[in-house]
Parts: sequence; C-alpha cells; structure tokens
Amino acid sequence: MIIGIPKEIKDQESRVAVVPGAVADLVKNGNEVLIEKGAGVGSGISDEDYEEAGAKIIDKAADVWEKAEMIYKVKEPLKEEYKYLREGLILYAYLHLAGNAELTEELLKKKVTAIGFETLEKDRKLPLLQPMSEIAGRMAVQEGARYLTKPEGGRGILLQGVPGVRPAHVVIVGAGTVGTAATRIAVGMGARVTVLDVNIDALTKLHNLFPDKIETLYSNPLNIDEAVSGADLVISTVLIPGRRAPQLVKVDTVKKMKEGSVVVDVAIDQGGSTDITKDHATSHTDPVFNKYGVIFYAVANIPGAVAMTSTYALSNATTLYAKAIGKEGLAAAVEKFPELKSGINLYDGKVVLESIAEDTGHDLAELNL
Repeated sequence: MIIGIPKEIKDQESRVAVVPGAVADLVKNGNEVLIEKGAGVGSGISDEDYEEAGAKIIDKAADVWEKAEMIYKVKEPLKEEYKYLREGLILYAYLHLAGNAELTEELLKKKVTAIGFETLEKDRKLPLLQPMSEIAGRMAVQEGARYLTKPEGGRGILLQGVPGVRPAHVVIVGAGTVGTAATRIAVGMGARVTVLDVNIDALTKLHNLFPDKIETLYSNPLNIDEAVSGADLVISTVLIPGRRAPQLVKVDTVKKMKEGSVVVDVAIDQGGSTDITKDHATSHTDPVFNKYGVIFYAVANIPGAVAMTSTYALSNATTLYAKAIGKEGLAAAVEKFPELKSGINLYDGKVVLESIAEDTGHDLAELNL
C-alpha cells in the first residue's frame, strides 16, 4: 500500500504521524511511504532521517494526498485539505467527528474511509488516545498555573503556595486518563486538589494513589457547582468515546467564580465541556479568552506544544494498526485486530459507528468490508 504522511497545517501543530523507526517497519512490510518535505522538522526529525528509514520525500502536499492510498496523519483535515479527499481513500488520524459536522459531511460526500484514533477501543480502553491524554492532562496543569499569574491576567496565585500561605485550589472534573495525569501533576506541585467523577471505582483508584492528598466527590450538578465556583483552577476532562462532550460546567457556576480564575477545557476536541467553551476552540497562537472575569484555555491540540514528546508517543501507539492495514488491507486487518472496527467511523459514504451516528443525526449503517 502507498501510505502518505502530509505535513500538519493546524495552527502551531508541530507533530507528525510517524517516526523513522515506524517508517522502517512500514517499508519492511512492503509499503511505500511518502512523506511531505519538512513534515517532521517540528518534531526534530529531518527529511534525511526519513529517507534513511526508507521513505520517499515529496515536495508538495497535493502529491502526497493524490498518490497515497492511505493518509496517516495526526489531526483532522482542515478546509484547505478538503479538496484532496476522494472516494476509496483511507484516512487514519484524530478526527473527533461528533464535534465537527462540516468535516463529517465532507468525508461522507467523498466516500472516504475514516478511521479515528480517538474511538478505537480495546478492553474498555482507548489505546490510541491514551498517550495524548496523558500529555494533555499534564500540560493542563502547567498551562493553568501559567494563566493564574498576574501578567497573564490571572489572580496572581502560585499553585503550590508558600509556608503560611494557602496553595491554589485545583478542581478536576473527570478521573480518567487526563484527569489522573492532571491530578498527579497538581498534587506534585503542592496544590489543593478536588476530583469529581461518576465512576466510584475511578475515584477510589485516585484516592488510593494519592492518600490524604486529594478530595474526591461524586460528580453531580450540585457538587460541580460548589467545587467549581470556589476553585482557582478548573480542569475539565470529561470524555465519552466518540461523542460530543457534555457541558457539565454551567454559565451560572462560572459567574460565581473569582475574577482571574482559570478554566482549562481539555475536552474541547469533542465540542467543549462547559457552556462557555462549547464550539469555541482556541489555538496555541491565541490560547485564551475572558468571560465573566474568568480565563478560558480551550486549545484543541494541547499536545502539539510538546511535539517531540508527543510525536514519539503517538507513533508508538498507532503504528501497529497502520502496519496491519498497509500489509493486509483493511478487511484482513480488522479480522486480525477486531478492535480496529471500533475505530472505523465512516465507510463507503455511510456512518458505521453508533456514537457518531447518534451525535451527528445520521442513520447507522452496518460495516461491510
């Protein structure tokens, strides 16, 4: 199979889908790998590194898209890339279609086979999303601490405080992979931490990981309102695989927050998890906005800021399935790795994943490979 790796064009997105070691594996399996010139530079990978691994460097993005049978990339296609979509093309990337009706319609119209990293589920886990969730959770605390400083418009609070002065109160909504990573960093920095979730097992796990270091609360509207309204930093991490994020943090709650408090919405890729950030993604170039005196950080590609780390972590997770698809074709790959079926969002102009169908208002079709 001809596998194309275009350069990412999303704002400040310096990740690339594969590292040289992955390219070598793909080529060893009989695939031809085309990489757009400069695609890896932002992650510290030169064109020469890729060529040594067996890839062919292509000058123009259009040629990569046109020649490839499968496009293997990090983020969803942007409007500028819609012209490259065509029937029969396999697109393997983070897609977040539940929160992107326009892209969904475009992919359906062009009959693109769309495989989303974020929906592939194995043993009730999301193995292709997990590494980026880990990074996003850690960075959420880092970015939140930055915007709590006075020069950035925040309250002027040091997250960990100092002897005789209380630390910041960090409220984390969601105890999954992102929430756990954020909790680890917030606790490590010495903040006062409250975590909310509806999953008691997840809360118990966190309680046991950080005994006497955190407060856990069952997530319901009353507890969310009480915890968030008194927080200095809120990190909202709610994720329902393949679906739009629910808006758990309400406007009325935000209005009660102290001026200069910060909300980091890590669920913005799925449409946003607060009434304020819903469909209001920001970028690394312009990462925050202020509403009711509260600073909102809603960057849709948080891990892109640490591209060297993120690229290697992402490639490690996603290459297994790319190799299977490239070597054996999609049908055989699904037979070998049944979990791959949960990653297929669209096929032959139809929605074939239940969560996407329900959230986008399309009929659900059976996947017939």
